[in-house]
Amino acid sequence: MVRREFLIASLLQNRPAPAVAGSTLVHEHVIVDFAGVASTAKYDRAEVFRIARPKLEELKPLGCVRMLECTPNGLGRDARLLKMLEDATGIELWTNTGIYGAAKRAGVPDYARTETARELAKRWAAEWKNGVDGVKPRFIKTGVNGFPLEELDRKLVEAAALTSLETGLTIASHTNGGGPAAEAQLEILASLKCPASKFVWVHAQSEKDHGYHERAARAGAWVEFDGISEKSAGWHRDCVLYMKDKGLLGRTLVSQDAGWYHVGEPGGGSYRGYTYLYTTFLPLLPPETWKTLLVDNPRRAFGG
Repeated sequence: MVRREFLIASLLQNRPAPAVAGSTLVHEHVIVDFAGVASTAKYDRAEVFRIARPKLEELKPLGCVRMLECTPNGLGRDARLLKMLEDATGIELWTNTGIYGAAKRAGVPDYARTETARELAKRWAAEWKNGVDGVKPRFIKTGVNGFPLEELDRKLVEAAALTSLETGLTIASHTNGGGPAAEAQLEILASLKCPASKFVWVHAQSEKDHGYHERAARAGAWVEFDGISEKSAGWHRDCVLYMKDKGLLGRTLVSQDAGWYHVGEPGGGSYRGYTYLYTTFLPLLPPETWKTLLVDNPRRAFGG
């Protein structure tokens, strides 16, 4: 570990903190309530706005124009707050539709256990058509709790695929269970004739076998290495360079999974900013990869 940290420090010497014009962060958060649908916690929207705004404004000099806010319905999604922050900062903040099945099912409402995949898809498509508090969701957020997939996991993925087929929205799936769980989800999409290109394997960095990353990308899926931080930068760099060496940089996404005003904690707890990827991680990578990772790939994966 000491040698890895020394290598990273050496690589960073005399490397500029890059600004990547027109860039997008594909997986970040403003607010999260992990108590889920049973939460009785209250929060002050004005307080969250006050804390989040300067963190978002730090991104503007770095070229960021858009952030996908991945907090799902049932775990604190607040489209109204995102619109307030977007108007104040000029950073586009995209919200989502869908249901998140991970986090020990904390965000799963009772109706999701009884309705069919098609009934759930109808709900999500209605949010896309009608908006969430006046804001149109721009992607589908779901999640599976592990491998093998349980019945509820499979239903949520089926509903996401059906919604994608109707709306054209891309699915970002928090994937517990590593490569086997990712492949199982891709099999579900294939059975419904939903293109693999509409699937983002979220938290792919948790899988240590690069063979799974390669197979998913060659199948047409997007492989997202997120959660980038000081502790993980070396491993994330290895993941990106592996994909580059295999000619698969064009199927690779990166982000930090940062931010997070934690509902229920005093002052929202520790709110991690969004600049580390630009100031510290990108200089670890060849400059010719920066635009691909932060401009081209997010647009190809999610539109915009």
